Amino acid sequence: MGDKCSNCGKECIKHAKGMCTTCYKKIHWKPKEKECKRCKRVMPIHAKDLCAGCYQFTFHLQRNKAWTQMRNYGLKMEDYNRITSKCKICDFDKVVDLHHLDSNHKNNSEDNLIGLCPNHHKMLHDFRYRQEMINILREKGHNIPDDPRLEFRTL
Repeated sequence: MGDKCSNCGKECIKHAKGMCTTCYKKIHWKPKEKECKRCKRVMPIHAKDLCAGCYQFTFHLQRNKAWTQMRNYGLKMEDYNRITSKCKICDFDKVVDLHHLDSNHKNNSEDNLIGLCPNHHKMLHDFRYRQEMINILREKGHNIPDDPRLEFRTL
């Protein structure tokens, strides 16, 4: 080592123009920009004529989704796919959301998670239809804790 970067003053191996690699990339190095094949924006190209975001979306969608499920819910992708294979109320299987039965988002045990289509998921969170959705889920054998907010009545 021994040499100092002319920009930041840290001891390093000089890359070019008397700067360390980090400073050189920040100040002098400019990546070539082209139009992305997918989004048509002019940006630095990652690979296969796609910007970094489009490349990730195109080639790593399942891996990114699996990582997100693992981070947010502590679930493996196989478990997430099994839970959200179809709506527990109407058997819709195209778009299925993950719902926590006890409304505790930190409780990610598999018996607390069910799959619901967007319509039934929204209805369960909507106060007007919550009791109806809870009754349907209880009829189907799910253990849903009582919601004290449903007992409140205004005078």
